[in-house]
Amino acid sequence: MGFVDNAKDALDATGQKIGRAAEDAKERVSDKVDEVKADAEVKKAEGDVKRAEAERDATKAKNDYKEDLR
Repeated sequence: MGFVDNAKDALDATGQKIGRAAEDAKERVSDKVDEVKADAEVKKAEGDVKRAEAERDATKAKNDYKEDLR
């Protein structure tokens, strides 16, 4: 019975280790997905800022031109 018990304990330990490894891998993938989403949000915000700055500059140029005509 000692051999069977030792084998059972070894299998249980192996199963637990595999389970922890799978959980760790799942968390790593989830963390990477979160990073990619955050990067996308930053790029979107940067694009929004650039568009807003371009619109502001265009409006200022239009107003300056109109002021020169007056």
